[in-house]
Amino acid sequence: MKNYNSAIFFIFLTVLIDIIGMAVIIPVMPTLIEELIGGDISEASHYGSLLMVSYAIMQFIFSPIMGGLSDKFGRRPVLLLSLLGMCINYVLLIFAPTFGWLLAGRFLSGISGASLTTANAYIADVSTPEKRTQNFGLVGVAFGLGFIIGPVIGGVAADYSSRAPFIVSAAITLLNLLYGIFILPESLKQENRRDFSWARSNPFNSIINLRKHPVVSKLAITLFCLYMASYAVQSTWPYYTKYKFHWNERTIGISLAVVGVLSMLVNGLLIRWTLKKWGNISSILIGTAFYSLGLVLFAFASEGWMMYLICIPYCLGGIAGPSLQGIMSGQTPPNGQGELQGAITGVMSIATVFGPLLMLNLFNHFSGKNAYFEFPGMPYIVGFIFMIIATAFVIPFLKNTRALQQKEKEI
Repeated sequence: MKNYNSAIFFIFLTVLIDIIGMAVIIPVMPTLIEELIGGDISEASHYGSLLMVSYAIMQFIFSPIMGGLSDKFGRRPVLLLSLLGMCINYVLLIFAPTFGWLLAGRFLSGISGASLTTANAYIADVSTPEKRTQNFGLVGVAFGLGFIIGPVIGGVAADYSSRAPFIVSAAITLLNLLYGIFILPESLKQENRRDFSWARSNPFNSIINLRKHPVVSKLAITLFCLYMASYAVQSTWPYYTKYKFHWNERTIGISLAVVGVLSMLVNGLLIRWTLKKWGNISSILIGTAFYSLGLVLFAFASEGWMMYLICIPYCLGGIAGPSLQGIMSGQTPPNGQGELQGAITGVMSIATVFGPLLMLNLFNHFSGKNAYFEFPGMPYIVGFIFMIIATAFVIPFLKNTRALQQKEKEI
């Protein structure tokens, strides 16, 4: 595209508004589930896992399809279609009289949730190789800002009604859709488009096709473990903090805003410095070390204020993700970026199926009246184990990469 900075700003704002709409509902979801099932927070966590799994299954099936469609028709129409689906989903949730309605809404949002796949492909389209990792980090900034603004709005709105955050989400997503219709330009050039293939869009084939890119396929396993570990925090945070520290929706929203501020600083500012000083390889190792430390500390936190401090090392681990994506994207040709992002989202969706299912049910079984024994921090310990597996798997590969880089310098 002719105006590079304008293109990056367009997609940044689109992702930002999308994430705000998603984040608004997080603080109130445990309370709404409790109301609909007539149970306690521990029981609600089990039902919460079903909502997240239904979303993940749909996203796993449809993300590679959306990625393939965006490779043929362009990023813009696919992104707009996804936003329309999300808007309809929030309207359904506003009027949900039973848990079944919530479940139906999550199925629809999972189908529409491929907007992130298209957004990442958009970033790949308009980025030069040397700027690609940095721009993937800007998507992280959009996530950070979204999780600063969204949960605070949701926490405040929940003071009025458990349904009020969904009204806000519907309105925000509608604004995002209108923004995309009237302002968002197309990023994929005609010469970089290719025909749609159902074989490539098969969610399993999309992941299997990673074998064509040895570097990408090896790093995909590490990426899967990172995602699994992250769901120890992402899926249990409102349940864990409400149960252990008796936080209300407003406090949960504020805490998530703190995480958003830290994520924004890491992805928007720190990652530029770490890439220059350490490069992608060292950033991956250092990031996973910070992630691991944060998970263990979360598990044993005894006071609510400690959670805020522990967010610092945990969020510093955010330098690992963009570095991994940068390496993976750099190994893929321009006309395959949509397929690659679909595959990455597929890996993420598999983790989103098993991650929340595992972590929230661990919380359910280690908290409340029917606990095996009282230790609600168990999901964080299991997340730490996944992080160790990710690190152990990637170290030999990174050593080989460094050795090849050293030989190239000598030549």
